[in-house]
Amino acid sequence: MTDPTRTPAPKRLVHLDPDGCGGGWVFVIVAALTGVVYQAQCGGHSCAQEEQEGYLLPLYGTDLDAELNELFVGELRGWGHRGRVWPPESLARLRCAVGELGVYPSGRHDEPCPTWLVLDESRLADLAEAWVPVLTPHGPGVLVWENSD
Repeated sequence: MTDPTRTPAPKRLVHLDPDGCGGGWVFVIVAALTGVVYQAQCGGHSCAQEEQEGYLLPLYGTDLDAELNELFVGELRGWGHRGRVWPPESLARLRCAVGELGVYPSGRHDEPCPTWLVLDESRLADLAEAWVPVLTPHGPGVLVWENSD
C-alpha cells in the first residue's frame, strides 16, 4: 500500500537529441506513469518543445524517417506545426508512412515480427513534424525523430 503522506519522487526529464547531436534515430515514447519525461524538439521551423511521460522504444532499421521527412520537409517545407488542417492526400501519406514502422511487442527473442504502428487520428491536433501521435501494442504513444530545423 502506498503511503499517502509520502512525497512522490520528482519526475526526471530526458532531452532527446540535445543540441542536434545527430540524426538517424526514430523512437516511440509510450505513454506510461514512469516518472521519466522525454522532451523532443518538433514542429519544423517552429522549433517547439514537446514532452511525454513514459518509456522509450527504439525503432530499428535504416532511413526509417525518409518518408516522414519527404512529407514534412519536402511537401510541407518544414512547417509541420501543431493544429494544422491536414488535406486528405497528406493525411493518407502520413498514415502509410507511420504504418510502415513497427515495434516489437516485447524484448523477448521468440517474437520475431514487429507490430505495425497506427496513426492516432483522435489526437491529430497534437501532431507536428517529429511528434506524431500513434497507437502501439503497448498503448498510445508518440513517434519522434530528428526535427528538420
